[in-house]
Parts: sequence; C-alpha cells; structure tokens
Amino acid sequence: MKLPENAHRPLKQGEKYEPLMKPEGTYKEVTPYSVTLGLIMTILFSAAAAYLGLKVGQVFEAAIPIAILAVGISGALGKKSALGQNVIIQSIGACSGVIVAGAIFTLPAIYILGLEVNFWHMFLSSLLGGVLGILFLIPFRKYFVKEMHGQYPFPEATATTQVLVSGEGGGKSAKVLAVSGLIGGLYDFCVATFGTWAETVSTAFTHVGAVVADKAKVVLKLNTGAAVLGLGYIIGLKYAFVICLGSLLVWLVVIPAFNIFWGGQVIDFMGSGIAQTISQMSADEIFRTYARHIGIGGIAMAGIISIVKNAGIIKSAVGLASKEFGKKSGPAEAQERTDRDLPMRTIVLGITVALLAVFAFFAFGGVVHNVWQALIGLVVVAVISFLFTTVAANAIAIVGTNPVSGMTIMTLIITALVLVAVGLKGNAGMVAAMVIGGVVCTALSMAGGFITDLKIGYWVGTTPAKQETWKFLGTLVAAATVGGVMLILNKTYGFTGEGALVAPQANAMAAVIQPMMNGGNAPWLLYGIGAAIALILNFLKVPALAFCLGMFIPLDLNLPLLVGGAVSWYVSTRSKDKELNAARYDKGTLIASGFIAGGALMGVVSAILKFAKVDWFMTAWNGIADGRLCSGAQAIAIIPYILLVAWFTWSCMKKEK
Repeated sequence: MKLPENAHRPLKQGEKYEPLMKPEGTYKEVTPYSVTLGLIMTILFSAAAAYLGLKVGQVFEAAIPIAILAVGISGALGKKSALGQNVIIQSIGACSGVIVAGAIFTLPAIYILGLEVNFWHMFLSSLLGGVLGILFLIPFRKYFVKEMHGQYPFPEATATTQVLVSGEGGGKSAKVLAVSGLIGGLYDFCVATFGTWAETVSTAFTHVGAVVADKAKVVLKLNTGAAVLGLGYIIGLKYAFVICLGSLLVWLVVIPAFNIFWGGQVIDFMGSGIAQTISQMSADEIFRTYARHIGIGGIAMAGIISIVKNAGIIKSAVGLASKEFGKKSGPAEAQERTDRDLPMRTIVLGITVALLAVFAFFAFGGVVHNVWQALIGLVVVAVISFLFTTVAANAIAIVGTNPVSGMTIMTLIITALVLVAVGLKGNAGMVAAMVIGGVVCTALSMAGGFITDLKIGYWVGTTPAKQETWKFLGTLVAAATVGGVMLILNKTYGFTGEGALVAPQANAMAAVIQPMMNGGNAPWLLYGIGAAIALILNFLKVPALAFCLGMFIPLDLNLPLLVGGAVSWYVSTRSKDKELNAARYDKGTLIASGFIAGGALMGVVSAILKFAKVDWFMTAWNGIADGRLCSGAQAIAIIPYILLVAWFTWSCMKKEK
C-alpha cells in the first residue's frame, strides 16, 4: 500500500486526488479503541514532553512516535484495516506536543520572575488557547490541504503519513521505512545520547576557523543528524535554498557587521542589563541577543504580508461563516465524506463561547485587575490568534517548524505595551502578559500542529469532521496533564536556583517581558530592519516567510536542509526517464521519512536517558561534560555524515521503475 502518484505534486487541469480510503466508502475511524488509545497517548506524551522539555531543554515532536506506536499496537492486536483508527489515535495524541509547546514557552516564566501562578491559570490558558487554535484553523482547512495540494512540502505530515500507510500495507515500502528508520534512529541516538561524534560541526573546530570566529565573528555550523537531513529532502531544494539564504545573511553579514561597526560598544535595546561589549560576545551570543530579533521582525512582517495576500481567503471564510450562521436549520448539503468539516454554525458558536470564556478567565480569574483590562486582553488574543493562524499553518507546511516562539515574543511585546498603556505594569502586568501570551502561543501552536493532522487525513482519506471533533477532547486532557505536571515540577525542582529546571524558552520570554514591564523598551530598530527585509523580499518575489524563518532558526539546523534538498534534486533529475526520476524520488521520500521517524522516536529515548544521566559514554571525547565540542569529535563527525548522505543517495539511485 502506498499513496497515489499525485499525492505530492500539483494536480493537472481536471485531475483529482483520490485518497486511499475512498470518499464513498465506510471505514472504522472513531471507535472506543482509537479514542481510548489516543487519550492514553495524550496523557503519556504530554507528561513526558513537559517533563523532559523543562528538565533537559529538549522539546520533542510527539506526532511521529505516536504514529509508530499506533501502527505497532494495531499490528500486535491483529487489527485489520486499522488505518482510519490509527489516524484518529495520532490526531488525538498529537495534542500533547502542541499544548506542551504552547505552555512551556510562556507559563514557567512567571515562576522565573519570582511570581505565582496556580493550576487553573495554566490549565485554562492551555485549554482555551488550544480550542481557539482548532476553531480558527478549520475554516482554512480546504485552502491549505486541498486547494494548495502539491504546493507545500508538509515535511512532518509526509513522514507521519508514510509511517501510517507503510505500517498498514507492509511490503517493500514498509521494509524501506523500517530499515531507514533503524539507520537514522541509531545514528542520531549514538550522537545525541553517547556523543560518539559531534552532533554539530563548526568551522571553529580548526585553528584558523577559531581565530576567524573570535576576531571576525564569522562561523558556519552544520547539524549532522539524520532527521534534519531527511527534513531537508522533503522540504526540497527550492525552499531549503531560500531558508539557507536567510540564515547566511544573518551569520555571514549581520553578525560580522555588528562586530565591525559596534564592536567596542555595549548596546542594550531592552534595558535588560547587558554588560558585555559586542566584541566580547561570541557569534552565537550576538545571534541570540541581537540578530535573531531581526528574524522575529521579518517573520512578523512576512506574516502581515501573508495575511494581506490571503485577505480574500480570510474574507471568504468569514463570509461563509456569516452566511451559514444566518441559515435556518434544514437538511445539510450533500458533501463527500472526505470533505466534510464541522458545520460553520458550530464553529462560529464555538469561537463565541471560547472568547467569552477567555474574557471571563481574564476578568474573574485573577489575571487582570478590571473588566476594561480583560477586554483589552481579549482583543489581543482574538486578533493575533486569528490573523496569525494562517502564518503558523504556512510555516508548518513549508519547513515543518512552527516559529511559535518568535510570534509569541512579538505577542508579549505588543501585550506589554498595551497593558502598560492601560495602567497594568510591574509584577501584576508580567503575570497578565504571560498568561495572555500563553493563550496566544498555544493557539498558534495548535493551529500549526493541527494542519499537519488534517493533511495526513486528506492524504489517507479520513473524515475531517471526526478529526476536528475529537481534537477538542485531546486538548482538554493535554491541558490538564501539562498544568498538573508543571505544578509538580515547580514544587519538586523549581525554575530558578541550583538544580532548577532549564526551561530555555521560558527564560527567554522572561528576559523580554521583565524590562518592558519595568519601564524598559523593545528592540524596535532590529524588528524594523527585519520588517524592511521582508518587504524587499516580497517585492523581489522571494518567499519572505521561508527566508525570515532562516534568519530566526539557528544556522546549524538550516544548512543540513540544503544538503537534503540537494539530494532530493539530484536523485530526481539524473535520468531522462521521468517515471524513473519519480520512482527514485518516491523512494527517497520513504527513506527521509524513516530518518525523521527514527530520529523522533530515539529523541524521546535519548531525552529520558539524559535525564537519568546515562550519557557518560565518550562524553569526554566530544566535550559534552564541560559544554565544549572537541575538535577531534567534530572532525570525526564529518566521516559518518558523508557516509550517511552517500548511502541515502545510492539507495535512491538504485531504485528501478
């Protein structure tokens, strides 16, 4: 069993995509088995992702491991035709990853700032944000998964679908996926857990490179992981090239320029207490402190451009909602099963109820001081969540990475400015800003994650309305689990002091919000530069969001995308026979999906072992123990990486029609 030939390319005139589960057929999807197992996965992965993400600073994606487990359990139980049920299990279970990302990026910052937050704040922030993310995304489902068919690579959805389909059908595809998953998983496991060789290779590992990095702040870095290589293959050369151009602009132009022109100065845009001159900082520190904010400004402007370009789609979605809401109840229009969403009337009522609940939460839940401030908070949540839903979905569809942290920083800054303007600042303002930011962050995280689930369902042929309905239950369970886990972790470990949890994203949010609530400022100049770059890119017809994502995401995670994209281009263009090229590309997609799946699954295992401190083997060799990367480990890392790329290419090229 495999997806149709036209699953990943634009459709020709008059051509239609036919999913594996035919629209006219009746299949098992929502059953006691699929719902129960989906909820169990939600609880387990919500707890694990929150715990490990805060403890070791490693946030793993839950969707692919859940898909692997769903296929394995269905097979072990001897279930026949379990594909539809496995999609529901994956869709419900995937609530864990998106809710965790929304919560741990913001809410622990309240503890870090020395303030208090209770379970209901955490639970309701995650729940209401998740519900809004689902409801705001549904009207755009047809556009992203159907009308734009073949226009976006959807890397994570591709990998997860390959796992589900190959697991159901068995045969050669399942074998290729299993072998590549084993190779990719073991490769990444050896690197991430035991440090057999360096996970990242930097030009600074040579003497000359170290001098250049120190004096000129010029450094290039490459992540040697199999999963990131597979991601690059699925993204393709075009988008990978644009993303890398954004990254190279920051690392080869912007960061060295800061050092050349302002090296001897201490520049503190936000009043956060920076004491170092720029020349005293490393290239990484300049990136985190200054250059990354240019990427955030670019993402925000690219998002606004996307909103303007999609104004017609947004308008039609709102118009359809108004039209259907005004309809008198009567017989529903006939729709294909695979194109059936929740009724628009239900969505509008749901959004109304959710926003009223947000207002009540802010006004009477101790988040703000009065009804006026609660209304301001509601407007911030509603406007940013709705408008940036399409941006989050776009980002996931292109690179498989949701820039939710960048959009959340922008949300926190806007929220802080608005709250200070209405008289809410200091400690109370920080709590309010973080809770409001938590709602928005979770909404955008859910919107980005859910479009992946819906694309999987579109390729396979499940019923969208069923995925949408049961996603709410998964969100409820995930929000309760995450809230409880964070409360326990704070009491057990805390987020500040010796032995505290790492919580890197929340620390970044706290660093942004504290100065602003105490009279500081935001790096508007850097945001403005990023916004100007996005406008220029749009004028030149370069994909602005992909380019600005490259400016925001660390360089070492972007360069491997170019390597994977180059493999994708090479194997699909070597023959004059188009069918042979397509067959080689399809096999490469399976191998890349195996790399991603194996890396994701072993990432969970690796994080658990790190927490248990089972990472002692060869740590002295690559310098993990003292935070350095030994040059020997980096030099050695180049060899297995080249072998991995060579095996990947060779395996694709030996495919016959």
